[in-house]
Amino acid sequence: VDIKSMKNYLYWLYCQFELITCACLMEPWEKLLFYSFNIALLVMMTYTAYLFIPAHISMAFQFFLHVLGNQPENTVSIVK
Repeated sequence: VDIKSMKNYLYWLYCQFELITCACLMEPWEKLLFYSFNIALLVMMTYTAYLFIPAHISMAFQFFLHVLGNQPENTVSIVK
């Protein structure tokens, strides 16, 4: 992997992002607020996904096991 071509590609992606979001038309202080807001939003979404997605997957897995009839045995019925 060529470092210079990777650097140019990342710069090209950054330029595309600026063009799509019209950030190239913003003043420096507006860009700072815009990027700060976007980074904060991305961090919060990542943290929320890290906390809640495993719990939702676990609940969905338990639900489908229950629906398909694979219910866990009752501990009272095991002891006779």
